[in-house]
Amino acid sequence: MRIALIGTAYPLRGGISHYNAQLYKYLSKQHEVDVITFKRQYPNFLFPGKTQKETGEVLFQHPSEQLIDSINPFNWISVGMKLRKRNYDLIIFKYWLPFFGPSFGTIISFAKNKNSKVIAICDNVIPHEKRIGDSVFTKYAFRNVDSCIVQSDAVERDLNKIFPEMHYKNIPHPVYEIFGEPISQNEAKEKLKIKSQNLILFFGYIRPYKGLHILIDAMNIVRENIDVQLLVLGEFYEDDKPYLKQISKYKLENNISINSNYIPNNEVVKYFSAADCLILPYTDATQSGIAQIAYYFNKPIIATKVGGLAEVVKNEISGLLVEPNNPTRLADAIIKFYKNNLQQKLTDGVMIEKKNYTWDKMVEGIEELAKN
Repeated sequence: MRIALIGTAYPLRGGISHYNAQLYKYLSKQHEVDVITFKRQYPNFLFPGKTQKETGEVLFQHPSEQLIDSINPFNWISVGMKLRKRNYDLIIFKYWLPFFGPSFGTIISFAKNKNSKVIAICDNVIPHEKRIGDSVFTKYAFRNVDSCIVQSDAVERDLNKIFPEMHYKNIPHPVYEIFGEPISQNEAKEKLKIKSQNLILFFGYIRPYKGLHILIDAMNIVRENIDVQLLVLGEFYEDDKPYLKQISKYKLENNISINSNYIPNNEVVKYFSAADCLILPYTDATQSGIAQIAYYFNKPIIATKVGGLAEVVKNEISGLLVEPNNPTRLADAIIKFYKNNLQQKLTDGVMIEKKNYTWDKMVEGIEELAKN
């Protein structure tokens, strides 16, 4: 098949760019794939991070065309007409935010010919942080979609609410494989100059639904029971002052370290290799690409029972699950992880469980949808 893969891609940074790089790698083994990405993904005044471009070493580079301007309707039409001339058999786009609904919907309406099939890979159908116009933009984006891929039961339920007649497959988010080979924990700590024996990791950009405030409350309890260092890695997509004030209130400065920079691709391996486990204290979730980074590095996960997290993290097998919005239960899980020496048992579980999350399964699902 000749395939157009539309969405965030290198040189733009972030999890969706990483996802599309991996999807290109596996699809292109059997198909001719063009990656169509943004020349302007967000206007600078709408982007909460420090830069939209990848700043580190490129661990897997692929060709991409930077064509799309997310806020220029005339651009959407011209890009769509350009793609139409290529007569794609299949058009794939990843959907995660209604902001992109108008651009994706317009491009696809012009790009699709009578033989083209369109598949949307849904990170979210209903966003975590709701805004006026979400429903209208989402319905516009999906008006020419033939079928969807959802990656968790939570997104499947949302899809059925909004598009009850939509044809779809539920295929879990595959494990990320682009961050280099893991290194030993001792080597990673030495590189990072970390001396703490017990190290837990919070990774990813910081917004209210990520639950960092819950984790800080939990750390105040954990600190009274065991000696654990929390490493927070991620840009603040909101004001950082409440978090810093919370840390100061509990006098946790020696227990919590924050690196509020975006972590380049080639640096990720050191942090995950150094950590004992990943903490995902989300108050709301569909699925998490960060969980799939942890699985790649064979790291157990302590997470809340929200959305797709409870599907990926198998309680007492590959991690521990707790109720959301409950610092005491989260603290109990962290303490249990160390006092019961669960790291090796859960690591063994991760190594078995992650075999269920392959890119080959994703490609097979896409091919089946395209045929049908």
